[in-house]
Amino acid sequence: MSTNSTAPKAKILPKKLKKHNEIRIDNYFWLNDRENPEVIDYLNQENAYYETMTAHTKDFQKELFEEMKGRIKEDDQSVPYLYNGYYYITRFEKGQDYPIYSRKKGSLEAKEEILFDCNELAKGHAFFQLGGLSVSPDNRYASFGVDTVGRRIYTIKIKNLETNEILPDVIENVTGGSVWANDNLTLFYTRQDKVTLRADTVFKHKLGTLATADSLVFEEKDDTFNVSVGKEKSKKYIVIGSESTLTTEYRILPSDTPDGEFKVFQPRVRGLEYSISHFGDSFYILTNKDKATNFKLMKTPENATEKKHWKEVIAHREEVLIEDIEIFRNYLVVEERSNGLNHIRIVPWSGEGEYYLPFGSETYNAYTTTNVDFDTDILRYSYQSLATPSSVIDFNMKTKEKEIKKEQAVLGGQFDKNNYVEERVWATAQDGTKVPISMVYRKELKKDGTNPLLQYAYGSYGATMEPYFSTTRLTLLDRGFIFAIAHIRGGEDLGRQWYEDGKLLKKKNTFTDFIDCSRFLIQEKYTSPAHLYAEGGSAGGLLMGAVINMAPELYHGVIAQVPFVDVVTTMLDDSIPLTTGEYDEWGNPNNKKYYDYMLSYSPYDNVREQEYPNMYVSTGLHDSQVQYWEPAKWVAKLRTHKKGDAVLYLNTNMDAGHGGASGRFEAIKELAKEYAFLLDLEQIKK
Repeated sequence: MSTNSTAPKAKILPKKLKKHNEIRIDNYFWLNDRENPEVIDYLNQENAYYETMTAHTKDFQKELFEEMKGRIKEDDQSVPYLYNGYYYITRFEKGQDYPIYSRKKGSLEAKEEILFDCNELAKGHAFFQLGGLSVSPDNRYASFGVDTVGRRIYTIKIKNLETNEILPDVIENVTGGSVWANDNLTLFYTRQDKVTLRADTVFKHKLGTLATADSLVFEEKDDTFNVSVGKEKSKKYIVIGSESTLTTEYRILPSDTPDGEFKVFQPRVRGLEYSISHFGDSFYILTNKDKATNFKLMKTPENATEKKHWKEVIAHREEVLIEDIEIFRNYLVVEERSNGLNHIRIVPWSGEGEYYLPFGSETYNAYTTTNVDFDTDILRYSYQSLATPSSVIDFNMKTKEKEIKKEQAVLGGQFDKNNYVEERVWATAQDGTKVPISMVYRKELKKDGTNPLLQYAYGSYGATMEPYFSTTRLTLLDRGFIFAIAHIRGGEDLGRQWYEDGKLLKKKNTFTDFIDCSRFLIQEKYTSPAHLYAEGGSAGGLLMGAVINMAPELYHGVIAQVPFVDVVTTMLDDSIPLTTGEYDEWGNPNNKKYYDYMLSYSPYDNVREQEYPNMYVSTGLHDSQVQYWEPAKWVAKLRTHKKGDAVLYLNTNMDAGHGGASGRFEAIKELAKEYAFLLDLEQIKK
């Protein structure tokens, strides 16, 4: 790698941060000001440094981009689904970055109606996102949200689908999602706090009126909760949800009476989580009530919804997590997880002959997809694995026949899934816990310690990292890389307790699990420290930061995308989006016990003088979830502390937010940068 350019040095302006009678010095606090020209100048300097240092890989990046793009079916479309008399389709056209949303009335042979061509809407914007598309019950209107910055602050507009005109109704500074009442005139939507971006209020809009006249329906006063609004699949109820990490509460209103009062379903009780699904004259409730850590299913009459009326339908099981349910007229479908794998259980309401869908693979991902039709025997689900492209399957729950509606195309003529091996192995963590690792690699590979291996993980919020198929990943696999997902604690991969054991005062299990998985992969000769790479984004970027402070010698290179690395300072700032809602995940540092624990692992606070791996750090200037200054400060501090000659890059997308670039091909360009970084370190030139 080229080392002939001088790395930028951010100026040092010490700021004293006092808490619990302790003082921390933050030399780079000044970077926390997007409006300061010196801050923008520093980010531009870092970008220029990255460009100079990687100039020798520019042609290779283009080749990688074209290779990855070449596997994608550019003129692709989703499997149509039938809703309220129309088939809805999302499709892409060749050479276009953005989706086209359309529908056909009654039959797939009918004339196509274009609802939204996002390629047209995106013109003139560096970033574009359409979200929250919602069609009125009479099929005449569509409400939709648009974000042109990447900060997840949307403007809702309404389109008349019969005349194609955009109505004058404009609702600004909202989350983007909305739901129609059955009168086709009333729209419910959520607004955010202007500073924290926490969704905290639900408003009601009447078609043809000014947004300033919209009435407040509900305000969430507790700043650890977020609100949402939706509609039951039965279409009978509008539902307002209030959710925090540990507690939920719902309010319901018949969709036929939008001017009525919402009724609390079950008042919040700290630690009680529940979700609701309406069917017939009852609600089905997925809940952790009475210490059901892995959740159980209960039911209650729709006119008696408090928990004292709930009756058990499926009992809690220690070894099986109930993840979700899907209700049909004749069947209950239960999504479960045991031993780290998904299972789909079909339960006829008649009570006779329940069964599981058969999945034979050692490691895979299966889940129900778009099932908006209540009165059908067809369950639509998706199946994929690390070596098997994603399929959308229609399964007849009555006859047990399945029809593959679509299998993800892998263009280029090179791909054959039989050329790859999928494996699930178990590493032993330092406390004796067995941690699963899902892997994929070329079948001719030898376990001699010389293979480059990219180890990925997330490990927070109970998010499960599924073994999913990726066409772009083939670019690494076909050049000899092993790809491994470490299913570490902090996710829900092995049930709810797996999550509980990787948060709050047990958070360090997440980091040590990842390190122990790395040691296992080295010990078993899949790779060696000279060829091991680690990757994580957002809270997974926190994982990267913690791991390289604790065991830098294990990794040759690290990719940290939008990393959450300044844990203590961020969690003490309740004006930053997400902070207050995260106290149950990380702890509240206003309490000294949590402050001390966070401070002991916070990546930014624990940077020290030692050799660090080669690093590629990426962020977005407009990120609303992990503010750009966290990675910027972290890199600035690493520059003054790291020893040795490993490279360190900070690449800031000046036009995007947390999700990176918005166009499907722009996102691949960002991936090409990461892959070029890894391949360059491996001295793989083509």
